[in-house]
Amino acid sequence: MAEDRGIRTMDDLLRVVRALAFEFNTDNVFVVGSQAILASMPDAPEPARASPEIDAFPENARIWELEENAKSPGGDPNVASEHIDGLFGEGSQFHRTHGFYIDGVDETTAKLPAGWQVRAIKVRTEVAGRSVYGIAPAPEDLIASKLARLDDRDKQFVEAIHAQRPLDLDLVERRIHETNLDPALQQRAIAYIRSLRPEKKPEAPKLP
Repeated sequence: MAEDRGIRTMDDLLRVVRALAFEFNTDNVFVVGSQAILASMPDAPEPARASPEIDAFPENARIWELEENAKSPGGDPNVASEHIDGLFGEGSQFHRTHGFYIDGVDETTAKLPAGWQVRAIKVRTEVAGRSVYGIAPAPEDLIASKLARLDDRDKQFVEAIHAQRPLDLDLVERRIHETNLDPALQQRAIAYIRSLRPEKKPEAPKLP
């Protein structure tokens, strides 16, 4: 097995797009999770790219499932995410060859703000002579989705991005409000984002 290369790159992202576009015969592949940052920040800091996996799914996943299940009615249901895991997931030939794997997910995996697809970042590559696209959330949408869970890795990710390219924290807060979250989780995410604001130094007293 190839040694896992712990830092993801734009080449890795495009490889994922090509693999799923070819396997599912689709022109669009959605990339979510932390490594979606590669679409907008290929030079993201290494702590934000330190992942052995890229989460992705083809745009036509549901149509593919209907078509595959129609071929074998009564059999075990075909699930696109499971198909991805089998072909490209952890321990697969893809993983052994490329040193990272694809985690098969679906449209419900990431908690993203309403309207994120309108703001999404697209990256283009080619498969069998046709143009195909990776579609990833814009940075503030992606940050909002990471704050829905807010474990230590999520904090490390957000803080690494913010240190290299300061986020528009007001915009991130608006995106959190636009995400369908439990109120307690939403308030926790907002409190965390506000904690990233620089502390204002008290003004020096004015001399009489």
